[in-house]
Amino acid sequence: MKILIVGLGSMGKRRIRLIRQIDNTVMLLGVDSKKERRAETEKLFGIETLEDLSDAFEKECECAFICTSPLSHADLIEDCLKHNMHVFTEINLVTKKYDSNMQLAKERKLVLFLSSTFLYRSEIRYIQSEVRNSKSVLSYVYHVGQYLPDWHPWEKYTDYFIGDARTNGCREIMAIDFPWIYKTFGKIVSFHVKKEKKTNLKINYNDSFMMLLEHENGVQGMVMIDVVSRKAVRNLEIFGEDLYITWDGTEKGLKKLDISSKKENTVLLYDTVDKQDGYADFINEDEYRNEIISFFEEISGKKKSEYGFKEDKYILNLIDMIESGSANKGL
Repeated sequence: MKILIVGLGSMGKRRIRLIRQIDNTVMLLGVDSKKERRAETEKLFGIETLEDLSDAFEKECECAFICTSPLSHADLIEDCLKHNMHVFTEINLVTKKYDSNMQLAKERKLVLFLSSTFLYRSEIRYIQSEVRNSKSVLSYVYHVGQYLPDWHPWEKYTDYFIGDARTNGCREIMAIDFPWIYKTFGKIVSFHVKKEKKTNLKINYNDSFMMLLEHENGVQGMVMIDVVSRKAVRNLEIFGEDLYITWDGTEKGLKKLDISSKKENTVLLYDTVDKQDGYADFINEDEYRNEIISFFEEISGKKKSEYGFKEDKYILNLIDMIESGSANKGL
């Protein structure tokens, strides 16, 4: 298989490294307009890189990974589909060309795969199983936060997409976490939100959101999202008459209460964990690898993806309403 990687920043390099771990026989080709990124990628991985996407199309790759900034995704996805490539894309954050690209992929019988890493994480799969098996109406409290300048210490937050209000940091957190929340607890039928800007960061969007979410099955959740917390945090608590689970986002931080003994037991799901320097403790490479495997399996016809563009359109429309303060219209 010949694979095209479009965008050779941190995510593009991550995808190259993980693809090599999965199958080191594949041929990889990288594209990026920045000379220094191409040079670094060639040095790290020994692959051919090009400056222009049109030159890459002449190489007749079978699939493409879109790893550029989100606002560029729609056109790149369309171009790759038109050149008969299966497409894996990082999260988009906007719904531009969603309908037309879904239709194009369907017409050409191509896989259009959307990254949703937490759905491929072992802890989330365990939590989903426990929630499904619970007989009580559950509630949950969830806080995710990390100070915006700490996201990518190697570059200024104003120099990449999280500094843009259209693809801002809080929006990205919601786009990462709402899919697994929706898949685990059910469709969101109403919400109340309190949002504001608390920092002196050079951004023109709210940096803190507090939300009360109600799901169609009666589950209620309090969700706090921010780019303020000086400690990178991901804290989840799920509780009901027959279930109590907590998780701090790390591989050793998942705990379940034994109802009869009142003892909290740590749930360990990994023999080894792949970590990369420069990221928060709760960033685990396993889920990124798992979703790449799922993409390849969908191409080969073995299975369907966990999450797609149709569901993501619903999630992004929900985020639009939360950001704008719309009163639950269209849920």
